[in-house]
Amino acid sequence: MWDLASGKLLRSITDAHPPGTAILHIKFTDDPTLAICNDSGGSVFELSFKRVMGVRTCESRCLFSGSKGEVCCIEPLHAKADLRDHPITQYSLLAMASLTKILVIGLKPSLKVWMTFPYGRMDPSSVPLLAWHFVAVQNSVNPMLAFCRGDVVYFLLVKRDDSGAIHVTKQRQLHLHYDLINFTWINSRTAVLLDSVEKLHVIDRQTQEELETIEISEVQLVYNSSHFKSLATGGNVSEALALVGEKACYQSISSCGGQVFYLGTKSVHVMTLRSWRERVDHLLKQERLTDALALAWSFYEGKAKAVVGLTGDTSKRKAVIADRMVEILLHYTDRTLKKCPDQGKIQIMEQHFQDVVPVIVDYCLLLQRMDLLFNQIYDKMSENSVAKGIFLECLEPYILSDKLMGITAQVMKDLLLHFQDKNRLENLEACIVHMDITSLDIQQVVLLCWENRLYDAMIYVYNSGMNDFISPMEKLFKVIAPPLNAGKSLTDEQVVMGNKLLVYISCCLAGRAYPLGDIPEDLVPLVKNQVFEFLIRLHSAEGSVDEEVYPYVRTLLHFDTREFLNVLALTFEDFKNDKQAVEYQQRIVDILLKVMVENSDFTPSQVGCLFTFLARQLAKPNNTLFVNRTLFDQVLEFLCSPDDDSRHSERQQVLLELLQAGGIVQFEESRLIQMAEKAEFYQICEFMYERQLRYDKIIGCYLRDPLRKEEVFNYIHNILSMPGYSAEEKQLVWQKALDHIEELLVLSPGKAAELAAIHFSEQLESIISNLQDQFLLFQFLRSLLDPREGINQDLLHLPPCITEQFIELLCQYSPDQVLETLKVLEYCRLEETIQITQKHQLHEASSYLLEKKGDIHGAFLVMLERLQSKLLVLTQDDESSAEPSLLENIEDTLMKTIALCQRNSHSLDQQQREALWFPLLEAMMSPQKSSGSSLCPHSESLKSLTMQVLNNMAAFIALPSILQRILQDPVYGKGKLGEIQGLVLGMLDTFNYEQTLLETTTSLLNHDLHWSLCNLRASVTRGLTPKQDYCCICLQQYKRRQETAGEIIVFSCGHLYHSLCLLSKECGVVTKGLMRWMCYKCNSSNKGGKLSENFSELKKGTAASLAQMSSESVLDPQQIQAFDQLCRLNRGTSRLALLTELARGDKHGLLSVSHGDPTTSSVFQNENFQLHLTPPPLAEE
Repeated sequence: MWDLASGKLLRSITDAHPPGTAILHIKFTDDPTLAICNDSGGSVFELSFKRVMGVRTCESRCLFSGSKGEVCCIEPLHAKADLRDHPITQYSLLAMASLTKILVIGLKPSLKVWMTFPYGRMDPSSVPLLAWHFVAVQNSVNPMLAFCRGDVVYFLLVKRDDSGAIHVTKQRQLHLHYDLINFTWINSRTAVLLDSVEKLHVIDRQTQEELETIEISEVQLVYNSSHFKSLATGGNVSEALALVGEKACYQSISSCGGQVFYLGTKSVHVMTLRSWRERVDHLLKQERLTDALALAWSFYEGKAKAVVGLTGDTSKRKAVIADRMVEILLHYTDRTLKKCPDQGKIQIMEQHFQDVVPVIVDYCLLLQRMDLLFNQIYDKMSENSVAKGIFLECLEPYILSDKLMGITAQVMKDLLLHFQDKNRLENLEACIVHMDITSLDIQQVVLLCWENRLYDAMIYVYNSGMNDFISPMEKLFKVIAPPLNAGKSLTDEQVVMGNKLLVYISCCLAGRAYPLGDIPEDLVPLVKNQVFEFLIRLHSAEGSVDEEVYPYVRTLLHFDTREFLNVLALTFEDFKNDKQAVEYQQRIVDILLKVMVENSDFTPSQVGCLFTFLARQLAKPNNTLFVNRTLFDQVLEFLCSPDDDSRHSERQQVLLELLQAGGIVQFEESRLIQMAEKAEFYQICEFMYERQLRYDKIIGCYLRDPLRKEEVFNYIHNILSMPGYSAEEKQLVWQKALDHIEELLVLSPGKAAELAAIHFSEQLESIISNLQDQFLLFQFLRSLLDPREGINQDLLHLPPCITEQFIELLCQYSPDQVLETLKVLEYCRLEETIQITQKHQLHEASSYLLEKKGDIHGAFLVMLERLQSKLLVLTQDDESSAEPSLLENIEDTLMKTIALCQRNSHSLDQQQREALWFPLLEAMMSPQKSSGSSLCPHSESLKSLTMQVLNNMAAFIALPSILQRILQDPVYGKGKLGEIQGLVLGMLDTFNYEQTLLETTTSLLNHDLHWSLCNLRASVTRGLTPKQDYCCICLQQYKRRQETAGEIIVFSCGHLYHSLCLLSKECGVVTKGLMRWMCYKCNSSNKGGKLSENFSELKKGTAASLAQMSSESVLDPQQIQAFDQLCRLNRGTSRLALLTELARGDKHGLLSVSHGDPTTSSVFQNENFQLHLTPPPLAEE
């Protein structure tokens, strides 16, 4: 023990620890008479220093014995001078880390263990680390212990409660992607970590963010391996401690006063955090000015990490940082101007300044240094015209977002000129309305705005700069009034001005500033009065002698009557308890009436808008307006004048809006209905009848209104089916609809039929009997009875005679649709219907009905007769008169006849089939018997059709019978067989095709079977490779189990077992003298209960879904498993499934068909598979 001040040796301690062990750590506590040491045996000793009668002594006490676990790291809690009075220092806490756990003990007033924390499973070579530091948590300062072993750092907060007990609570863990060998606190928020590859990591504790990483391999750090291995004392240490010592560097790293010292083999290195100013300067040296400003601003906001060197309260710190940022901004400005490219395109210079100037403006505004921005920086930027322009353009977004209100007069002037030069007038206008008007030259701006049509800006300058709300209106009226008074149409520019004028008036009367914001509260009443007084002036200031009265109101009404009245309506909403406002309200209404009613130059729509507006105002409960009722009568006369047909729908719509707005109270209802009917205003009539609940009358309104006739059906349906109407009202509507049913049918037979089916189902017969117009009746019945029309047939209960009446009419008016209609008709009597179709000679329909009746032969004879008659026409016509359409007609009839024969041949015996097919063949061959020039053009076509008959009948009639019939024919029976050569060769071609198809199919089946058997043989005979060298049940290596000579069983899945282990899990069963095995892991864990089911089946002697090569052999479980795995590997094809099914076959059969797996697609496994061809049947003997 040395006195460092004098360099004297104070004492030598020989019995502090057991001999033969090396000292790993020795550390003083805050008490200078108490030290702790830790030796290579893993024990911890307390050294107590005393001086009695001038003699220095030392007493050693064992705190922890290495026999209970080797401690390799100790860390006493040290408190700085300002924390020496902290209540927890009196306990003299000591943290110890063994190879398995952490302990926190108190040395004073008596020895006590306060916490034990086991590690869990760790890498045995990782180094235990401990580090104390006082931190502020929840407004109190307490010690925090960081400990780590491996890649996870744990933080423990240590507190003392009122009773004197110590409590340790876990905080957030820090998970890393590297192993640590040192942990050092620099301050309460920042720690420096050293990983196993000698990289330093600076970490912020609260956010766990990694701030910087440094490689320090050049330090050549000294490791304490020799001490941990106790080489000086013979190396008598445990393997575990020696393994930890490989990376131990406890004594080579020390921290003090925010500095960390690293001991290298040749030098000592000191690491420290840069101060905030040094960090900023470091970025400036690298010319990273934007990053330097961003870092300084993070210091200003208090968001930066690992901050060193900032002291004092918040305002003082901010002032220091702001001064530094101002220096950087000025330097940034100078550098930007110097670095500007002197040559090249103007776009390059603009891009250079666009990258820099917004950054400078941003930070000046963030620091609220407008003086810096508009004086020093702007003066510097003004030296370069491009920089000046970019600077001014950068101000726009800040002005528009109201972040920049006050701008110096010079900058404002330059801004206006710049935008004007660039012709960016819309941007200029948007900026002006956001600016403080005191910085503008008002005269210059007003002139600029008017010349460039910036009306919003002009209004804003007048309002805000001079509190003048009337002059802008006068200027705008002067532009739009002359063309409106002259009856001319306005230009787009004038329309824009008129709309702005309306919005401006609306804003003024509502107390809002134009185009944004609000008028000061003290000016709101004054502005409203001024605007009203202006609008109701009798004459304009500079009006001519012949000017009409109230020019401003007249102009606005001509410009947009509806919108102007909407503005007034919104204004009247605000005038509720203001006496003067009520007077203005009555006065402006009187003016509106005088201007519009006494002049004929307003359209009905405009007049209607006025009276709709008045009706709405009069209908309000607190109405104070007075309007002469005779005016409403005049308007009614004006809108309903029968001598004027112009704008009929417009007049009706205007009157309807007037009534709906509450104007109904101004009229006598009976007179109103009378005038509306006279004027054919049926919507008005409907409105009035609905008020009177006379819904039946409304049907007549719909029927007479040409524009809304179709809507009558929905109206009737809604009245009759919806709730809310009385039974009497519904009955009247029902009767009215029934009275007008014929009129409804003429309007839309389909909709009328649907309505009748739902609401008049019991009256249908009388409706049908009363209809005199036969075509109308046909349309009605078709809509009613044809299911394709969409009417639910279950609603109808009509006698069959009605259906037959419909078919009769259908045969008359639409014979082409009879067959298709008969196919969908649900209720019809066959006998009567057949008579109707035969009466109208509709052969196809008759044939269909006969077939439906079951008279196949009768149906066939009808079609045959039809075919023969057409063939007769063909043979009798000479060459000039024969038409191609006749041949097409014959072919169509033949195809339908063949289809009839094919549909029914399956259910007939051989004799009945011949009775169908041979007459058809005879009919086609008979025209060819006659020889003559007339047949020449069609002979080839008829032969082709005859061949089609032969090809189709070959599926149902034996070939010998067909050939015999052909050869017996008088035409073909005489002379040479050249005539029938084509027919015979055609049948032979069919035979050859089908024979080739059959041979090819058989070859494919044989190849498929051979391929599958080869694959199964290869998989069964292949050697097995186990996935691991231990049994999957007992987990012992199969080589090491020597006590028994049991078999080793390997499955195709790769799992390996001892046979005894499988037997213990009941995975082996003796069947027919052979042991059957199944993989325990695959069948128990993956397939749940299937293992027991499979074994129950094995015990019963069955082998469901196992492959069997004969009735004697059964696949054992491991073969089944191999087969399943092979199936999974070859899941893309279904051939393997065939082999499974082979096992089910008996010894007499070659193949058995699987019924188990619906997902397979092989032809062998689908019992319903059929080739899409029909070979000729064998001849019956």
